[in-house]
Amino acid sequence: MLKISNHYVSKIVFVLLFVEVLVLLGAAYAGAAVRLLDPGAPAAPHLEHFFTSAVAFASAIIFSMSAMGMYQLNFSEGLRNPFFLKLMPSFLMGFVILTLVFYIAPELYFGRGILLLVFLIAASGIFLARIIFFKTSEQRFFESRIIFLGGGPLAKECSDLAEQSNKYHKYDIAGFIAIPSEELCVPADTLLKLRDGDSLVSLANQYNVTEIVVSVQNRRGGFPIKELLDCKLQGVKVTDAATFFERETCQIRVDSLQPSWLVFGGGFDQSFIRIFMKRGFDLICSTIILVLSLPVMLLTALLIYLEDGAPVFYLQERVGLDSKPFNVLKFRSMRNDAEKGGKPQWAAQNDPRVTRIGKFIRRARIDELPQVFNVFKGEMSFVGPRPERPYFVEQLIEVVPYYNVRHSIKPGITGWAQVRYGYGSSAEDALQKLQYDLYYVKNNSLFLDILVLIDTLKVVLFRSGR
Repeated sequence: MLKISNHYVSKIVFVLLFVEVLVLLGAAYAGAAVRLLDPGAPAAPHLEHFFTSAVAFASAIIFSMSAMGMYQLNFSEGLRNPFFLKLMPSFLMGFVILTLVFYIAPELYFGRGILLLVFLIAASGIFLARIIFFKTSEQRFFESRIIFLGGGPLAKECSDLAEQSNKYHKYDIAGFIAIPSEELCVPADTLLKLRDGDSLVSLANQYNVTEIVVSVQNRRGGFPIKELLDCKLQGVKVTDAATFFERETCQIRVDSLQPSWLVFGGGFDQSFIRIFMKRGFDLICSTIILVLSLPVMLLTALLIYLEDGAPVFYLQERVGLDSKPFNVLKFRSMRNDAEKGGKPQWAAQNDPRVTRIGKFIRRARIDELPQVFNVFKGEMSFVGPRPERPYFVEQLIEVVPYYNVRHSIKPGITGWAQVRYGYGSSAEDALQKLQYDLYYVKNNSLFLDILVLIDTLKVVLFRSGR
């Protein structure tokens, strides 16, 4: 895995993305070359603009493919992967984006003949690149061989996660090294034994291991810290369980988390530059969303009024930055008497209190659009943890460890937890979402904000997540 702006990115996805960017740029130049071989073709585009045009084309297609989920790979499906069915919709979305780009900057326009050739060559190139990629993945080139130090519950959980991690890369588990003080929770035939005179380094070399995952709950007494250091000095990667979970799930697991790992583990960037860049990102995204969605917002307000009367908007107290309350603005999606008893209730997936128009706008995320005004006021960010109601926050702080950490940054209209997890209607769901929120709070960056923005578009298109 690569780490870009504190966010873990699969090397395989990075390589695939790099190759496909080259394919798209090459397709732009190949299309222009083929078209201009025709003596009756129009004059060549200005060369000083053509590279910018090619970059705009590649960026539009990569953005569209990302929004369609084409970079969420699953090796178990291989060439049966449905992403090939998303190739043409991705190119259609890219065409719409390019049309807007060419309208804003007409000097970048390819011309119809060149553009058609570019799209045909690019689609063929992407299709061929994916076939080669998935065929290559069957040859075990992408496997990492690992050993788990430990044989208890934590080691069992880590190994189960490694066996399920077939989306971005594969793991070949060489075995487990049991710690005498731990309860054995893994099969006995998977245990690796150190012979007299052998070291952990020699064992790693014997099994051609590239990584050791330290999955021991209690590290007191008999913990081979010196041997782990020797392994690291010999080029074998040493990873603790918390980092392994963070890397593989893009969560921070709170049940096996040591507070010292949060304190000394890095991340939690709250520098002036980060705050300045995030505020700029918030204002730009919110302005674009407001301009593009204004007709939709006006129509939504009218439909809500016709179905259930006034008020159209709904103000609700939420907990924001530094645990300070504020009022979030949303389109009203429930009946006026939704909480007539006066006691707050968790919102359920098929909540009977939701109106007909409310059901649609919740599924399409239209009910969240008025929150752009909260962003303009500085109460929210475009990307951040979902703000919760004070009534539920008081309950969750009591039962969910580290819940208050999510209030160290501004809440968001969309967020890492919303695009990664489904509807939350219980304390258990809140725990799962918190683990994603902690990951975002720890690793938040402009790069991660852009990824959340792309995933949000995918969620809206496929009506998944929350």
